[in-house]
Amino acid sequence: MADDNRVLDPEQDAAALKALTHPLRITLLGLLRADGPATASELAVKTGESSASTSYHLRVLAKYGFVAEAEHRDGRERRWRPVHAVTSWNNEEMDASPAGRAFMSRMARRQIDHLSRSLARYERDLDDGRLGPEWRRHAGITDLIPRLTADSLTELWQAFEGKLAELAERDAEDPRAEQVVVFAATLPVAARAPGEHDPLAAPGEADGPGGPEEPGADGPDGPGVPHGPGVHRNVSWGAS
Repeated sequence: MADDNRVLDPEQDAAALKALTHPLRITLLGLLRADGPATASELAVKTGESSASTSYHLRVLAKYGFVAEAEHRDGRERRWRPVHAVTSWNNEEMDASPAGRAFMSRMARRQIDHLSRSLARYERDLDDGRLGPEWRRHAGITDLIPRLTADSLTELWQAFEGKLAELAERDAEDPRAEQVVVFAATLPVAARAPGEHDPLAAPGEADGPGGPEEPGADGPDGPGVPHGPGVHRNVSWGAS
């Protein structure tokens, strides 16, 4: 069973951070976290990659402690498992270096791509009858804009992740439970002066250096747990 959390250090884990930004590696890690242990060949079928490619990238993930060998069903091919259910980091520590800021930006954009893929999968599963109508009543997306202090924002995250951990533990053995892709974003935006250009009014301008990131990182990386101030949880990696 995977441990709950791995907190990445931007200095000690610099090589691991760089390795983790590869789209296929993030996808493989997410698949293992969502679906359980698998072989390189099984993951190749799911991703459309060659088994040689998935095997190579799994070894890289193992080198940096993200995956490890799992119990084998037979002696023909090794199986891999995730070492941690969740990957997180300290925002302030990451923000102290250009590499750390670039890593956070890339991961955020990959999560946005995962949101789009998850919405498409949710709609398809409803249309195909894989999900019952009871799920439609409570699923959805919201985009509220409350005014909060930094302290209140920290309290909101703690309450959200605490409740999520409580419910996930309660429903872990319930046969009615399904995997739920949960997204949360809290992005403070400074007020603009009257007449000042607002980048929110011009979609596409805030894609960051180099434009929007390429797709390829989606899928849940496990139930959330409460965290302290300054820590951002990487909620969604894998393949929808």
